[in-house]
Amino acid sequence: MTDAPEPDAPHPALSDAFHVFDTTLRDGAQREGINLTVADKLTIARHLDDFGVGFIEGGWPGANPRDTEFFERARAEIDFRHARLVAFGATRKAGVRVEDDPQVAALLASRAPVVTLVAKSHVRHVELALRTTPEENLAMVRDTVAHLRAQGRRVFLDCEHFFDGYALDPVYAKQVVRTASEAGADVVVLCDTNGGMLPAQVAAVVRTVLADTGARLGIHAQDDTGCAVANTLAAVDAGATHVQCTANGYGERVGNSNLFPVVAALELKYGRQVLPEGKLAETTRISHAIAEVVNLTPSTHQPYVGVSAFAHKAGLHASAIKVDPDLYQHIDPALVGNSMRMLVSDMAGRASIELKGKELGFDLSGDRELVGRVVERVKERELAGYTYEAADASFELLLREEAEGRPRRYFRVESWRAIVEDRPDGTHANEATVKLWAKGERLVATAEGNGPVHALDRALRVALERIYPQLAGLELVDYKVRILEGRLGTGSITRVLVSTSDGQGEWATVGVAENVIAASWQALDDAYAYGLMRAGVEPQE
Repeated sequence: MTDAPEPDAPHPALSDAFHVFDTTLRDGAQREGINLTVADKLTIARHLDDFGVGFIEGGWPGANPRDTEFFERARAEIDFRHARLVAFGATRKAGVRVEDDPQVAALLASRAPVVTLVAKSHVRHVELALRTTPEENLAMVRDTVAHLRAQGRRVFLDCEHFFDGYALDPVYAKQVVRTASEAGADVVVLCDTNGGMLPAQVAAVVRTVLADTGARLGIHAQDDTGCAVANTLAAVDAGATHVQCTANGYGERVGNSNLFPVVAALELKYGRQVLPEGKLAETTRISHAIAEVVNLTPSTHQPYVGVSAFAHKAGLHASAIKVDPDLYQHIDPALVGNSMRMLVSDMAGRASIELKGKELGFDLSGDRELVGRVVERVKERELAGYTYEAADASFELLLREEAEGRPRRYFRVESWRAIVEDRPDGTHANEATVKLWAKGERLVATAEGNGPVHALDRALRVALERIYPQLAGLELVDYKVRILEGRLGTGSITRVLVSTSDGQGEWATVGVAENVIAASWQALDDAYAYGLMRAGVEPQE
């Protein structure tokens, strides 16, 4: 006899009439490059519960020790405020009594209040993969659902390969749905397991199955055609009231239906509340937090939550946005916790510069001459290889230089050099020397590093930290190099982007030169100047 599960009641702010079901911890974890520890799964579960999804599928207890441990620890360590924990498993094996099936027993032992069962609904899978008869498969569905319901569990049933199975034998596919529903399954989920369906096809099948079976239907869509989100919404249009998704669309092959665009569309486009009040504004934060846990860089161009989702570059867009942001944005970014960004590039016009200046705290609307100078300066420098759309700090320094009539200099460079030494034993030495003037003092410093740029960075710190102690709090957090196309024969231009943090914020600077070290020096120079400016230090040179 197993312990009773936790009570299964919907969050008081939401109706049970529509479900947002997250399967990141099982389906999402099947993505290449993701390998979740139990601690990772617990952290993600907390984020998802905080977001307000209705159900979190935690994995397959009994199938592997990690998932079994997760359910044990989740019960003890997480006080779920919004979500209900779901255990995943299969129907009983062919020819085995449900009471004797060990994996069914493991589902009960997990004490999860909800169980999702996977079942075959494609007759060829029944015969070739399960090696049983269509009739026995129906009995396996009926027995397992009824047994779990008798033990006080709520049951959802995933019809694996449903759409392909429906195309082959619609009568049998619907018979599986009907059997599960009549045995007590609350929701029968139609799965596009191969991800090959298109929205109109999904809508037609869901509508027909709903009319013919009367079962409550859900949708589980893979993204192999790039249509998983669209297919999910098409199923909702056709009457599905349960959507299965993963955070950021993580999943096997190209992934699953992405939780965040689905939820945002349901709330903002359909007017259907599917999260507790105020949680939609947490969308971007939760998306990025989960990306950090799985150790994948957040997609910059992901709908709603990407840093480029509301970024504008073209001058024509900027002119319209200056009049009304809604002219080129389908929603207010703040609704999903994101923000509008203006990108400065050689495509920028006056409106782009004015809006970017406003974003940085400058009112440029009354100074057409200044705006014109900045526009021309940006275009001239981007022609030389600079890029400011990813280097806001360098752009702000350029803007201030034009506005103030002089660069913001905290030190003056007399010279610098970097040496890379190959030694006979196969080791390398990287050493840099800088000669600077700051506050009337001549400063000379030498330092070693694990590369020439690191050595330059350390030499700069050695030279300047006594004069500017604020530099001790700066940290180089990212470094990117791009070789631009050759301009003169075999010559090439190198662009370096440096990201720096002071523990409170992060900024990016750019340098361009004919070699990587000189370009790096320019980016470091801007990074230090911007960091000192952020710290409230007045320029001395």
